Amino acid sequence: MKRKYFGTDGIRGRVGEGKINPEFVLKLGWAAGRVLGRESGSKMVIGKDTRISGYMFESALEAGLVAAGVDIHLLGPMPTPGIAYLTQTLHAQAGIVISASHNPHYDNGIKFFSAEGCKLPDEIEHAIEAELERPMTTVGSEFLGKAYRMDDAAGRYIEFCKRSIPWDMNFRGMKLVVDCANGATYHIAPHVFTELGAEVIAIGAEPDGLNINAEVGSTHIGTLRQEVLRQGTDLGIALDGDGDRLMMVDGQGEVLDGDDILYIIACSRQSHDEFHGSVVGTQMTNLGLEHALKREGIGLERTKVGDRYIMERLRMKGWALGGESSGHIICLDRTTTGDGIISALQVLAEIHSSGNSLSELRGGVEKYPQVLQNIPLETVSAAEIMASDRLKQAVTEAEMRLGDGGRVLLRPSGTEPLIRVMVEGRDGEQVNMLVNELTRTVESLAN
Repeated sequence: MKRKYFGTDGIRGRVGEGKINPEFVLKLGWAAGRVLGRESGSKMVIGKDTRISGYMFESALEAGLVAAGVDIHLLGPMPTPGIAYLTQTLHAQAGIVISASHNPHYDNGIKFFSAEGCKLPDEIEHAIEAELERPMTTVGSEFLGKAYRMDDAAGRYIEFCKRSIPWDMNFRGMKLVVDCANGATYHIAPHVFTELGAEVIAIGAEPDGLNINAEVGSTHIGTLRQEVLRQGTDLGIALDGDGDRLMMVDGQGEVLDGDDILYIIACSRQSHDEFHGSVVGTQMTNLGLEHALKREGIGLERTKVGDRYIMERLRMKGWALGGESSGHIICLDRTTTGDGIISALQVLAEIHSSGNSLSELRGGVEKYPQVLQNIPLETVSAAEIMASDRLKQAVTEAEMRLGDGGRVLLRPSGTEPLIRVMVEGRDGEQVNMLVNELTRTVESLAN
């Protein structure tokens, strides 16, 4: 069944437009309470990032859940992975996140975690959508839910993060810049690294409701890079607005994306006899990472783009490590979802135990030039173009010219009328030439 409201990562959009309005979110809370809170004495947790609209949607969800007879624990500003953890540890039926992740302040969204701290299965999302089509009702006054403000949520999550590395490990002598994106980690990430002994310079840690992800964080890595070079620190850590993504900068100002970080963590697990199976990436994972892992005796499997699909493959295979180039890293041997702070701690732990710098640890990965072109469509459907024999022949010829040292990926967008053309290979000039040729082919078919 096709979802009406839920996307691959909850429900998201511009505040006040579409479904991201108080009326819909009120009913969404009620519908979620009806589906997930059917047990007597059910409770859920609600956390949010630092967007100004979070206050409004927190109140709307609270009213809807209470009307459905569900008790609520309000966590306040809290990283998405922290909400997943507290859902588990508080034995709640579900966790609700109010966040639009790395988007600007004028966007917001709602996503859910199950009692196990994982994203909801499809059948539960379909059940919530079915409830949304029914008239809203309110339980009797004696059955209404209650709301509680949880004051120690941040402290609990800080301790959980610290426990993801050996108890006797510390980072004394290490100097870091930590960019919190003016988001949900502003009052957590600096404390985690400081309490583990590092000297921390925090930036992007003064949220005002409107500056989340504004020229800071993992989507604006230049700010962190400049600060690392200016302060002469060992490295820099950049999180996004809700704390589930990670990018890093080494002491020379070189940027490490999710592929580099995956390589370091995978090799670390391998060297400590903690790795089994393969790493899971996506169709966009750089071929250089695949080849680098292969040299270490580690396989790579690819899924569709989206951490939801990575998680599905990891759980199906019983593996522990996967992620995206964007910095969404999943370490299922440490937590239940993507977590920027915990991923950073795994890298710092390997720096500590190996004695190598961040630059040295990522040295085994040689990134291949990768070019992505989006071609908008007006009258012809993406499916029609993708089925074209002429396009298939053009792709085959491009793949033959690249040989084993490159790859071609064409895929229609899941949200817009366009086709994405990606070419990757060792030779940057050849990659650009092939992207241009394939783009012209798609454009001629579209016209």
